[in-house]
Amino acid sequence: MAIDVTVRRVIPLPPERVAEYALDWRHDAEWTQGIRRAELTRQADGGGFGTGAEVTRTAYFLGRRIDYVLRVAAYEPPRLLDMVSVVAPMPMHVTYSFEPHPRGTHAAIRVRGGPGGLFRLAAPLLARQVRSSLTKDLRNLEHRLTEGRGGA
Repeated sequence: MAIDVTVRRVIPLPPERVAEYALDWRHDAEWTQGIRRAELTRQADGGGFGTGAEVTRTAYFLGRRIDYVLRVAAYEPPRLLDMVSVVAPMPMHVTYSFEPHPRGTHAAIRVRGGPGGLFRLAAPLLARQVRSSLTKDLRNLEHRLTEGRGGA
């Protein structure tokens, strides 16, 4: 059973401000559930962060440490960041999108993956946990930005 979870939230700030903070890998551990560390381990072909760059994340999920590497497949700030796993306990595809909304920014995170090994048996539980974590991520993102702790 494949996982395909999308969560959405309207954040009362312009997309450029939300994306400037959210699409910067250096902030991953500040607002993303479970991530303890993120590091740019491969720069984009033109240098820095962009298509082709790789970010290595250390996270804790369901009580287990998970180290994984995501490669940037598409980077179109302030609208889109699309990443695919190149090293992970299960294949995953993570998409962050930010669109204008009358009340600010329509933010969405979509995670798709194919659980393997023992994760395959727990796919329904895993999908619920992913949804819960992503919902908290967007809530945390909004709080960080609106309470003045993040962004410019």
